[in-house]
Amino acid sequence: MFLYIYNPKKLFWIYFIMMIVFMPSIVFGQGYKPPESGKAVVYFVRITSYGQEAVFDFFHNDKYIGSYSGMNYIRYECDPGGQLFWASSENKVFLPATLNEGRSYVVIVDVIYGFAKAHVGLQPISESQEDKINRATNIINLNRPVYVDEKQIEVKNKKLQTFISKQLIYYNKETQEGTKFNRLDPDMAISTK
Repeated sequence: MFLYIYNPKKLFWIYFIMMIVFMPSIVFGQGYKPPESGKAVVYFVRITSYGQEAVFDFFHNDKYIGSYSGMNYIRYECDPGGQLFWASSENKVFLPATLNEGRSYVVIVDVIYGFAKAHVGLQPISESQEDKINRATNIINLNRPVYVDEKQIEVKNKKLQTFISKQLIYYNKETQEGTKFNRLDPDMAISTK
């Protein structure tokens, strides 16, 4: 027969241990989340603590989609098919992409020494790059994605309209001249289970 004796100290420790075990999934990141029906999702993840204070702006085609600094990430859903992602700092880096519906992709955001401030790099990765996938997954599991309010995005897109147009003209010129950019291909999708 089990005899239960009320012991507040033991009860405290039982609750404390339960919170340690179950709270991270509530308090911290949500892990990989599949895209909505008819969409694809791209995670832009910084896996290095170098240049923590460097803020990078991210774009999808002709739209600003967000900014962040530090070891963080943006989760961005978009239509499948041909897309152009790019980032801006002291330099501009472009990432043409072909995405499959219902799939998830990871792009590592590199911090590179620059002249006046850090340069940005975009490096798409596949599951075969286990170390980088594991590092990105740790960040995604421990943090919520950076959220940028729709109103802020709208304001920033209006403010950057001329800048965005100039950068897309530059990208088209570079493409015509044969400049090769990293690519995010459909076969680079990762398993999110």
